[in-house]
Amino acid sequence: MDRERFSRQIRFSPIGEEGQEQLNRARVAVVGLGALGTALSHHMVRAGVGFVRLIDRDFVERSNLQRQMLYDEADAREGLPKAVAAERKLSAIDPTTRLETFVTDLTHQNAESLLAGVDLILDGTDNFSARYLINDVSVKHSIPWIYGGAVSARGMTFTVLPGETPCLRCLFPDVPSPGQAETCDTAGVIGPIVQVVAAYQATEAMKFLVGDRNSLDRRLRHYELWDNQDHAIQVENRKQADCPACGQSSFEFLTPGNHEDSAVSLCGRDTVQITPARTMDTDLERLEKRLAPLAQVERNRFLLRAQVDDTHRLVVFPDGRILVQGTSDLSTARSLAARYVGS
Repeated sequence: MDRERFSRQIRFSPIGEEGQEQLNRARVAVVGLGALGTALSHHMVRAGVGFVRLIDRDFVERSNLQRQMLYDEADAREGLPKAVAAERKLSAIDPTTRLETFVTDLTHQNAESLLAGVDLILDGTDNFSARYLINDVSVKHSIPWIYGGAVSARGMTFTVLPGETPCLRCLFPDVPSPGQAETCDTAGVIGPIVQVVAAYQATEAMKFLVGDRNSLDRRLRHYELWDNQDHAIQVENRKQADCPACGQSSFEFLTPGNHEDSAVSLCGRDTVQITPARTMDTDLERLEKRLAPLAQVERNRFLLRAQVDDTHRLVVFPDGRILVQGTSDLSTARSLAARYVGS
């Protein structure tokens, strides 16, 4: 352990030298390396966490640079995968940190293997499908995780301790329908809310990793920076005996076909079709209002078309099915659908 590097943190009595050694032995996975994920991985490396696994499916774009703190213009010009760009920056901060990088989408097929062998999972994702996957792995394998979300000037955090606190499905039983939840691409986001949410997540992570469980915040926290609001909601009594995950040990999101959208490239059409695992009821009129400031939108009672950039067009159907035109790459298609329609 580099005592000089961490001297100021060691002097913080709740951590001390013993806590710093525990951080050095700790293993953390960060899922998603966008705004929250870059801040979280940055905090973990600077705090001295010895092993950090980085998982992300996306690549760096200029629109990321306003809030995704590890990336710069060169990363965007090269179109680097976020996990690769993050690894380069984090290695420069502390070359002794063991970094493990995966440029991939989190799915029911790989979630258990990608999240195995860590002490804690940090949520840097931007969609509920990935969060429910994390939640199932967490509960099934008793790995705590810290939920975080940020959009517009609003954010939420919650620490899930399997067997002790409610899990995510206790609090949010149902997956939002496509177009229902706001995203950063439709509602925007300011950088400070990202830092607030990540700071709370990272602090909770440090408390857990040094063994100070008594200081953990077991409340669901909500922040609204622009309107100067901060709420902490007691949710201990929200643990549900009939929760599929923590109540009945039925890990539906880890089961093929149950809750995971399928994506297939349509032969010869430069189009990917994303089909939800269950039929949705998508409000096309509501989605049109959200996308109108961002894209060229056309709607009839059968479908909605949105030209989101010079290359890509989304075609959304009332049953939740989405055609992503202008690409045959499944990861790109999923990313565009998540950005503009939501999980």
